[in-house]
Amino acid sequence: MFTIEHTFDCSVITLVDEGQAPLNEDVILNAFEDCITVTQFDPRTEQAMKITLSLEQVRDLGAALDLPEGVYRIRPDND
Repeated sequence: MFTIEHTFDCSVITLVDEGQAPLNEDVILNAFEDCITVTQFDPRTEQAMKITLSLEQVRDLGAALDLPEGVYRIRPDND
């Protein structure tokens, strides 16, 4: 299950783990104009862990999900 909310400066997507126990904590993605942040609460440290991805990294991640093992580079449209 997931939710989508639009705020003033970003869109917020929350991914809820509905699989079999043990379940993972929710994953929260904040989509800003220039980056995406991914946050998940870590119950072992009792802290929220956050990473920031550039839009280029998000593009590469999306492409990588549909490719076999290997090393790739996305070429700009003008090449």
